[in-house]
Formats: sequence, C-alpha cells, structure tokens
Amino acid sequence: MTATEIEKAAERVAKLKAQAEKLSTPLADAQAELEAAQEAEATRRTERGAVYDRQFADTWRERAEQAGSSGDDAKERFMETLSAEPWFAAYVEYRAARHRRRHVLDEAQRAQRSIGEVVTAPEQRWYAAMILDTIQSAVEDQAAQLGAEFSDELKQAREDHISRKD
Repeated sequence: MTATEIEKAAERVAKLKAQAEKLSTPLADAQAELEAAQEAEATRRTERGAVYDRQFADTWRERAEQAGSSGDDAKERFMETLSAEPWFAAYVEYRAARHRRRHVLDEAQRAQRSIGEVVTAPEQRWYAAMILDTIQSAVEDQAAQLGAEFSDELKQAREDHISRKD
C-alpha cells in the first residue's frame, strides 16, 4: 500500500469514527430509554399481577363453586339421553334385581328376628356395577362366538373343497 492510500484509509477511518461517535450518543440514549420502558412495563406487569392475584385469592371460593357446578346441565342432559337408551334401561333393570334381592333378604332377616328364629337369611353380597367391564365382556363373548362361526365356515369350506368331486 502506498502512502496516499494509507492516508486515504486513515481519513476514511477518522470520518467513520466521527460518524459513529455522533450516532453513539443517540444510540446510548435510545438503549437507556428502551431499558427504562422495559423496567416500567415489568413493574406495571408485577403490579397488575398482584392486583389480579389479590382479586383471585378473594374470589376463589365462588369461582370454584361456579366451576364445579358448570357441568350440571350437561350431566342432566347426559343422564336423560342415557336413560332413553334401551340397553341402559335393560342394564338398570338387571341391577335393580340385585336391589330387590337385598330387600327380600333384609325383610327375611327382620321376620326371623321378629319371631325369635335364628337368622338364616344371608347378608346381601354386593358386586360392583362395572358397566364398562360388563360391556367389554359381552363384546368379547359375542366376538369370540362370531370368530368361532367364521372358523367353522373355513373348516366347512375346506371340507367342501376336499369332498368335491371334479
């Protein structure tokens, strides 16, 4: 590089430094303004958060009650719809038989005690009403039956093929 080129480059660097210094003050001011605005917003958010938290803490019981009962109408609609289903009515009838048996046993025990006999009527044995297990069991039983019928058809098709006279 020649001396002239070096001088030109040095002048350019000096010019750019001057421009950078000229811009650095507004940039520093803008950065400080941004930081102040961010801090102010963080403070406002903290204050708003505290107000919200206070209001929520003061009203949580009412809110919890409202949230807890918000599904009541849906539950009622569900039960109405479910009760209208024939399969559900049949399952209710099936379970009602267990309740009727309990009432018979209770009355038999009462009667035996009333007349001074030894109580021989047993206590009611309750089995959990596991409707989903009952449904799944019924599905599996019927599916196994259909599978067995298909197996019989396959065996018959084989037998028919073997027995066929060409």
